[in-house]
Amino acid sequence: MQNGNGWNAVFWCCHDQPRVLSRFGDDKNYPKESAKMLATTIHMLRGTPYIYQGEEIGMTNAYFTDIHQYRDVESLNAYQILKDKGVPEKEIYQILLSKSRDNARTPMQWNDQAYAGFSDVKSWIEPIYNYKDINVEKNLEDQDSVFYYYQKLIQLRKQYQVISLGTYEPLLSDHPTLYAYKRQYQDQAIIVYNHFYGDQTTSISIDATQYDILLSNVNRQTLENEMMLKPYESLVLIKK
Repeated sequence: MQNGNGWNAVFWCCHDQPRVLSRFGDDKNYPKESAKMLATTIHMLRGTPYIYQGEEIGMTNAYFTDIHQYRDVESLNAYQILKDKGVPEKEIYQILLSKSRDNARTPMQWNDQAYAGFSDVKSWIEPIYNYKDINVEKNLEDQDSVFYYYQKLIQLRKQYQVISLGTYEPLLSDHPTLYAYKRQYQDQAIIVYNHFYGDQTTSISIDATQYDILLSNVNRQTLENEMMLKPYESLVLIKK
């Protein structure tokens, strides 16, 4: 794409994929951190980022526990096929929990009222059980929310051309827990570190005299030459 001056569409989620927060993050122990890290990963890339409804407030997979809660014909058929093959029902539900397209098709969670504020009546598919805690209203009340972090990402893309137009160079390609890359455009340069795991043993080495913090999903304030990254931490550095 880069060599041919192509323009990419960068996205995690769509109506046919489970929620990225539940797939590649930790929606139980580090919901905010991993949602912000996953957002940083693609919003700092070259191309047009897409935000799928609910992604910007940290919506998770549905975690349905009964086949009657599902509506997707693919999920319903898979349930019956696996059941006919003798697969234990507990195992079938685990497959649906992680694979079903219905994970991304539940109603938008607007508030903690009945039906998540999506409707005044029972919707075609029910809201996720956690809608009272994860919703637009609560995100707007919390200055450290996933929603406001997405706003910051959009603001930075408009403010720094290196984010939208810069070249892409992978860094630390063999690292087992980090996805890191450098972007360069004219005299601007940024380095993006994304820690994809909940461990606290991942460290990075940088020249702290050459960079400032442009963005941190864990409110990191200072740089050191050797730093231990926090679980699901994203750190974006900009060259001085």
